Amino acid sequence: MIVTATPDLVLDVLDAADPVAQRTATAKLEALKSSDADFAATMDATASKAADQSVAGVVEAQSGVVNGPPVRVIKKPGPDEVYRKFEAFVLQTFVETMLPKESEEVFGKGTAGGIWKSMLAEQLGTQLAKGKGIGIAKQLASAHPAGPDTTGKAG
Repeated sequence: MIVTATPDLVLDVLDAADPVAQRTATAKLEALKSSDADFAATMDATASKAADQSVAGVVEAQSGVVNGPPVRVIKKPGPDEVYRKFEAFVLQTFVETMLPKESEEVFGKGTAGGIWKSMLAEQLGTQLAKGKGIGIAKQLASAHPAGPDTTGKAG
């Protein structure tokens, strides 16, 4: 099978796009071209307008008036969680080396098979670490009772 490069990838993408969106985008570009406006100045004006809208959104959010989707707050993981994730990673590596090398019937061929195999090893490592694990997280927690160093300095 021979794969030939498409002469104009942009036109192929436009052909595959929604025709209404394509016509709208083409009309906007034609209007910009015919108005003899400076493209850089137009882009700067659009960017500043978007920045003003985001600042207004922050002010609305601080005043309690929010029209957008709710904001998800991501909590910082505790030291035990960090050690458990490290143990899960180590177990993933162990499990991945134990899985059979010739397993195309189970996982598939090529890159896809390798990804499925890696995903299985990751999930097995995570589940093993959720239980009692093999003690890596426990040892690290006892060796560093104050938790991991949050300053980013080694030692």
